[in-house]
Amino acid sequence: MEVTRASKIIKDAFESQFNKENFYNFINQLLKNIEGTTFIYKGAYIKDNYKDFVKTFERVGKFSTNNKEIDILIVQLKDAKCLERARSKQRNFIASYLNGSRGGKQKDAALVAFYAPDAVDWRFSFVKMDYNITVIDDNIKVKEQFSSAKRFSFLVGKNEKIHTAESRFLPLIISDNKPSFTDIEKAFDVEIVSDEFFKKYRDLFVNLKSELDKLYSKDEKLQQEFNSKNITTVDFAKKLLGQIIFLYFLQKKGWFGVAKNQSWGTGPKDFIRKLFAGDYVSYDNFYTEILEPLFYEALRTDRAFNNHFYDKLQCKIPFLNGGLFDPINNYDWLNNEIKIPNEVFSNNNKTKEGDIGDGILDIFDKYNFTVNEDEPLEKEVALDPELLGKIYEKLNAIRDDNFDEYYIALKSGRVGEETKFNKEYGVYYTPRDIVHYICQKSLINYLFTNLNGKVPKKDIMSLVKNTEINEEYETIAIEKEQKIKQGDQKHSRYCSKIPDSIKENAKDIDQLLANITVCDPAIGSGAFPIGMMHEIVKLRQLLSVHTANQINTYDLKRYCIENSLYGVDIDLGAIETCKLRFWLSLIVDEDDFADIRPLPNLDYKIVCGNSLLGYPNNYNPGGLVNIEKLKKNF
Repeated sequence: MEVTRASKIIKDAFESQFNKENFYNFINQLLKNIEGTTFIYKGAYIKDNYKDFVKTFERVGKFSTNNKEIDILIVQLKDAKCLERARSKQRNFIASYLNGSRGGKQKDAALVAFYAPDAVDWRFSFVKMDYNITVIDDNIKVKEQFSSAKRFSFLVGKNEKIHTAESRFLPLIISDNKPSFTDIEKAFDVEIVSDEFFKKYRDLFVNLKSELDKLYSKDEKLQQEFNSKNITTVDFAKKLLGQIIFLYFLQKKGWFGVAKNQSWGTGPKDFIRKLFAGDYVSYDNFYTEILEPLFYEALRTDRAFNNHFYDKLQCKIPFLNGGLFDPINNYDWLNNEIKIPNEVFSNNNKTKEGDIGDGILDIFDKYNFTVNEDEPLEKEVALDPELLGKIYEKLNAIRDDNFDEYYIALKSGRVGEETKFNKEYGVYYTPRDIVHYICQKSLINYLFTNLNGKVPKKDIMSLVKNTEINEEYETIAIEKEQKIKQGDQKHSRYCSKIPDSIKENAKDIDQLLANITVCDPAIGSGAFPIGMMHEIVKLRQLLSVHTANQINTYDLKRYCIENSLYGVDIDLGAIETCKLRFWLSLIVDEDDFADIRPLPNLDYKIVCGNSLLGYPNNYNPGGLVNIEKLKKNF
C-alpha cells in the first residue's frame, strides 16, 4: 500500500472521536487477514464488578500469528471519566475475558478500543497475557492460573497527537505481510518513545544554551545579574525547559487559558501553542512578554479574588505555588530582558525526518504527554513524568565547567560516550521495575516487623504483591459471602482474595501505612519515594474495603507526601526534578482545579544537602524535641 493512503487510514481512525467503521478499516489493513466474528456482550455477560464502568463490549474479529491468538474488541464505557479513572479495571476486565472467564478458550492477547460516547478521545490498547505453563507426562498444559495481564495503550482522538502512533503503524500497514506477534508488541513499546524524545530534547537544550550564551556575551547588565546570582546558561536552559515541559503535562487538564466565565477544565489542551500563535494577546518577544509573566507572576500569584483571571493574558490561570515557578536563584526578571529569539520556540526549519519546525514547541507538539506514571502492568505509549527522571540522569551531570567536554562526547557519535560522561560525574537512574521490587520488599519487611507476628509473612507478601486485586471485586466478594452466611443465597463465584489474617488486622495495617516514614538519603529525581507512594496508596485503597475508611486517591497521595516521604540530595537539580514529579502525581487525580488546594510546599521535606556528613560537635539533640513539636504545624 502507498504511504499516503496508509497515512490517511491511520489519521481517519485516530484523529477524531471513536468511529467503529474507521477503526475496523484500520485494523483490517493493519492485520491483513482477520476473521470477522462479531458478537456483542452486555447485561449478564458483564461481571458484577465491571458493570459500574462497562456498558457493552463487542468482539469484531479474531487474528492468529506465530501460534498466538488475538481478539479484536470494542469496549463502550459508561462515561468519559471511566476512560481515565478505571484504567486498571479496564485491564482486569480484558484479562478476565482472555482467560476464558465464561468457559471460553483462553486467548493470548487482544487489541481493544476503549471509548465513551461523551468523550472526544479514546484509548487503543494491546493487552497480553502470560500464562503459566507446566509439563505433565511429557505433555505441555496451560494451567488455569495466569500472571497479571499487561496493557500498553495509545490515547488517541481529537485532543491527541498521533505522531508516535503513525510512526509505529505506518510500516505495518504498508507492508504486504501480516504482522508477527513481536511486530505488534514493538508497535506499543514505550521505551522507544522516551529514547526518541530525549535525543530531540537534548538537541533543544544544546541550542537553547547556545542562544543564551549569545545574549549573555552581548549584555553587560545580564552578565552582572547572572554572576551576582550564581546563574549559568547551562542551569538557566535546564530550568526553562523543565518549566515548559511541566506546562505540557499540565495543559492536558484544561486548566490553562480558560475563558473568564468558563469552568476549569474547559481550556485548550494546546494552550502553549495558542499562546505562541497570539490567540490570547499579541507580543514581540515570546519569552519576555509571555512566558516570564506566565511563570513568575500568573502561576505564582493567588488571584482567587478575581476568579483567577489574569489580565495580561486575558484568561484564567491557576495558582500553583509549590516553588517550581520561582525565578532561578531569584534573578530580577522584571529589570533584565532576556530576549530569546522566537525561532528558538517555533520556526519553519525542515527537519531531517522531513517535518517542518525544530523549535521547542514544534518538538513538544509532536508527542503525547500523560500525567499518569506508568506502572509495571499499565503503560501508556506517551511521555510520562518518569521522563523527568531520565532527563535528569542524562543532563544533570552537565555543568558550565564541563559543557565543552559533554559537547565533544555528544558530537563524537560513538556509542556509549554520553553514558560514560554521565557515569563519570556520578549520575545514575534506577529502572522502574527495580524500584517497584525494592518498594515492595521494603513494605513487606516493615509490616512484618511492626505487626509483631500477628500476620504471617506469607500473607503480607500476598497482600503487597497483589495490589492489582481491585477493591470493587473484593467489595462484591464480601457482600456475597455475607449473603451466603445469612442464607440469602447458596453459593457465589466471587471469593475474597485477601487472606483472613489481613482482614482481621486491616485497621492496624492501614494505620502502619499511614504512619510510615520513608527517607531516601540520595533521592535523585525521586524514583524511590514516588514508587513508595504508589504502593502505599494502592494498599490503603485495597484495605479500605475492610476498614470502612473511604479516602479518595488524591487525599491518600497528599497525606503520604505531607506526612511520610522525605529525601535529601546533594544536587539542587535533582531536588527540583523530584518536587516536580510529586506535584504531577497529585495533579493527575483531580479534574477540577476548584476542588484542590495549592500544591504543597516541599522545601522542608525534599532538601538539598549532604547526607554523608556526620553531626557537628556542637549538635544539640534536645533540639529534635522542639522540631517534632513544630513539625505538625509545617
